[in-house]
Amino acid sequence: HGYSEKFLSNKKTFSEIAENFLNFIKDKKIIIHNAAFDLSFLNYELRLVNQKPIDNKIIIDTLEIARQKYPGSQNSLDALCKKFNIDNSKREKHNALIDCQLLKEIYINLIDQKELKLNLENSEILDLSVKNNSAERDNNPKKIIKPSREELKLHKEFLTTHLKKNYFT
Repeated sequence: HGYSEKFLSNKKTFSEIAENFLNFIKDKKIIIHNAAFDLSFLNYELRLVNQKPIDNKIIIDTLEIARQKYPGSQNSLDALCKKFNIDNSKREKHNALIDCQLLKEIYINLIDQKELKLNLENSEILDLSVKNNSAERDNNPKKIIKPSREELKLHKEFLTTHLKKNYFT
């Protein structure tokens, strides 16, 4: 991580921040990559200050998700960044904030939630009624324009030569 003893000498110890930390994580899910490793340290420190260990029920381990989804693959943070095309160039040394930002992107990719979810519990009611007027529909016919053979050829050529990852040809 690159922090010197001198830098850390005037920082608060875990025992001084443990209560604030526990209040911060209370009633939340915690996403951790390789949770067993981090939890062993955190729970050790919590035992030293007479606090209960972190309950595994609130932990989401992205390493476990990655192992289930990609068995036998490299599943380190760096390997998953590469797999999902996530820029990790700022990750020179272990840095918790950078790792959290990367892990957020990795998690979103692991659970296939790259797009925003719909809010189906919205209390606002919108009038989305569809007019069923056949005369109006007939006045606005939708014309389907099919590509020519030349256009299809040019499109296929574009897909094969201009895209990094191409699953369409």
